[in-house]
Amino acid sequence: MERIVVGLSGGVDSSVAAATLHRQGYDVVGLTLWLMQGKGQCCSEGLVDAARLCEDLGIPHHVVDSREVFQREIVDYLVAGYGRGITPLPCSQCNRAVKFGPMLHYAQQELGCDRIATGHYARISHNPDTGRYELRRAVDPAKDQSYFLYDLTQDLLAACHFPLGDQTKTETRRIAAELGLHTAAKPDSQDLCLIEHHGSMQSFLDQYLAPQPGDIVDTQGRILGQHTGIHHYTIGQRKGLGIAAAHPLYVVGFDVGRNQVIVADRSEAHWPDCQVQRVNWVSMAEPPEPVAVSVQIRYRSSAVEATLVPLPPGEPGDPRVQLLFHEPQFGVTPGQAAVWYDGDRLLGGGVIEAASQPWVAPSMAGVASP
Repeated sequence: MERIVVGLSGGVDSSVAAATLHRQGYDVVGLTLWLMQGKGQCCSEGLVDAARLCEDLGIPHHVVDSREVFQREIVDYLVAGYGRGITPLPCSQCNRAVKFGPMLHYAQQELGCDRIATGHYARISHNPDTGRYELRRAVDPAKDQSYFLYDLTQDLLAACHFPLGDQTKTETRRIAAELGLHTAAKPDSQDLCLIEHHGSMQSFLDQYLAPQPGDIVDTQGRILGQHTGIHHYTIGQRKGLGIAAAHPLYVVGFDVGRNQVIVADRSEAHWPDCQVQRVNWVSMAEPPEPVAVSVQIRYRSSAVEATLVPLPPGEPGDPRVQLLFHEPQFGVTPGQAAVWYDGDRLLGGGVIEAASQPWVAPSMAGVASP
């Protein structure tokens, strides 16, 4: 009987993953990472629900105190990024540094197990021709989570199993009900766990970053209004600017040195390309020359066509690429993930470092883009 460790958040997806594997004859061990105290699926509520599931299934349940690593790798990472005027995406960072890596290490060192599983909606296959493990989109396009998993290494993918990748969320709910799982009707977590925990990203950030009001300016440097702190804004934002204008204005950049939020008409909020750092190649090795790809630059956006151009490594040896969009894209946001695909096969991804501006404002001459 093969032993497998299943990461349990206390939600219906991880519950069904564990129950499915248990029903298939695996020797299942439940493992929950304690990330924060308080409400939310990753907190006290999730711990209780995960423990109850394991009791119902008759399987052991382990809890690992991961609050320190979560603070260092996610909370500090977010606060530092927002303080620099970028909008970090913590989920992919969390999956690699907080969840999958430490979970596999605990499984191997403490439980003598080399396989882990989660309730993520994605699929893994092995290509015998290249020897690489390939990450693929889930069957259910509405629930596909491969975008958040681009940073998983080959070693992690080799040890991972995603039991839900070949089914829809509707099927997951049906299975949970058929098995009588107490999480069957539990609502999905709708937001980033920190937002669920604190109520809003602004509330979370305000605990760490003191408000520094400043000017909202247009691309010519004209003052249009006041902001409450650069960390309250993100590229592409339209609502909540508090500016009376004849047409909608969008955040297109920041001048951190001058503590300014820069806004413009939507026509000026499209970017022809961007540079991507901290690249992880997944289903293919780094190409020696430009390749055509489909790129997703935010979780809820559709993939768009682009040409990927390999760049010389940054410091220290940081893999980098440039993405040339076939059509300029709205709201390209430094700190977010750019993930590229070939069909449903995830080729690689990284963190958006900078985007070329479609405009050059005199007041911004010589100032680096965020």
